[in-house]
Amino acid sequence: MLERTCVIIKPDGLCKKLAGKIIDRLYGEELNLVAMKMIRFSKERAEKFYSVHIGKQFFPLFLKFVTSAPVIVMVWEGKGCIEKVRNLNGATDSRIAAKGTLRQLWGTDNRRNLVHSSDSLKSAEYEIGVLFEPGELYEYSPTDWDV
Repeated sequence: MLERTCVIIKPDGLCKKLAGKIIDRLYGEELNLVAMKMIRFSKERAEKFYSVHIGKQFFPLFLKFVTSAPVIVMVWEGKGCIEKVRNLNGATDSRIAAKGTLRQLWGTDNRRNLVHSSDSLKSAEYEIGVLFEPGELYEYSPTDWDV
């Protein structure tokens, strides 16, 4: 079954100039890019997107971090893509992420960990809805350009 997931290259990933490497690794998982844009989270939009974390001790500093610079927001699609992307990302805390994962290679800690991705089909649907309008999601085949 094809799934969609929301992926965000966070401020540290963008500012460290790792966006291309991250996107390349996602393509390496045989996923299709369905949507992509650069935005800067407003406090309100970040609170809506990360609403499950409001009230947690770490949230105020995280909110300051995620609104500190632009981010790249994307939608990826493929078989088992949620699990594939989460495995590629590695553990939330970069200091304990498995070797070769994005967070282990380039992350710093629990907050500055390069990327976000949806953890379930339900959260993917919610997150994509917060960040994208329906007309911003594209369906295509790898052979569509060959006309």
